[in-house]
Amino acid sequence: MYDIYEDRIREAKTLLPEFTSPYQDYRTYPSSVTPGIRLGLNVIKPLRPGYMLVQLHGWHMSMPKPQRREEPVTDNDYVLVQVDMRGRAFSQGDADCNGLELMDIYDAVQFVRGAYREWLLDPAVVYLEGGSGGGGNVLAAVNKFPDLFAAASALYGISDYAVWYANDELGEFRDDMDVWIGCTPEQDPERYMARSGLHLAENQRTPLYIAHGDRDDRVPVVQSRLYVEQMNRLGRADLVLYDDMEGVGGFGHADNITEEQRTRLETNKRVNKERHRVPIEIERRGSFVVGGYLVTKPFRVWLGDVDRLARITYDLDSAHFHVQSGAPYPYEIVLADGTRLHGTAEVTG
Repeated sequence: MYDIYEDRIREAKTLLPEFTSPYQDYRTYPSSVTPGIRLGLNVIKPLRPGYMLVQLHGWHMSMPKPQRREEPVTDNDYVLVQVDMRGRAFSQGDADCNGLELMDIYDAVQFVRGAYREWLLDPAVVYLEGGSGGGGNVLAAVNKFPDLFAAASALYGISDYAVWYANDELGEFRDDMDVWIGCTPEQDPERYMARSGLHLAENQRTPLYIAHGDRDDRVPVVQSRLYVEQMNRLGRADLVLYDDMEGVGGFGHADNITEEQRTRLETNKRVNKERHRVPIEIERRGSFVVGGYLVTKPFRVWLGDVDRLARITYDLDSAHFHVQSGAPYPYEIVLADGTRLHGTAEVTG
């Protein structure tokens, strides 16, 4: 479906009517956070019910153009959900680089759980994968939704957008970040941190496979290495399998990849899913970093703006929540039973 997750193609904006066919549907669904917009997705159905696998497109890309399928995809056992995030070819709204666009992934999962229940072996088991820009989405999504994905794969993804901005010597991606994030890293470092998986990595509970070519020009391998090093520092190395692919990369992320390396990559992606068939459950008490928002099964946190960074300490048994940040940000916490708690973050140095 997404062979090498390239970021070279910008699809033209296309408004399509929904359709269904025996093995692929094109559907639209509403955003839960941006009233009035609808988002597109492809749902590719296997021969028999399977687990949900969400696939993310690259930075400059959209999901593959919707098509009708009369026959199932060969060797596919998953319900493939290809999300077209906001502002792309088949979705309304504005792109925002790991801001509200990550909620489009969450909303897609909820939509498919409801609309395709009969196709899912277990609606609670969801997998995620993406490469390049989509890999950056994965590294943030597993940390903004720490109990949503049973396993995930991030190929040549961006873990720190400020570092990527600084290293983008051609200016190929800076122009997008200037618009989608709204400033440079020097003007507002917190905006970049709130969007970057590296700065949220302590939240990770999802088993994660990462692969990156050491000669990648457009997303340098330092992006994956930084994330892996951070997980090592956090004592969570057991949650990451990393494949540093020697000699791979260039202008294309997978340039010069050997058949042996490609086979290893595909095998590791497959095994990472097959070994993890149990939904993630967060601890009854603990803490998370909040990059604009955090969504878990027991509670959600919203800081009022995707550009803000905070920490929440919680105890589910006593229903105690404490939010701290570098500024007095207002917050809302919504519990699973619908209870809403409002407050202002304690300012810490």
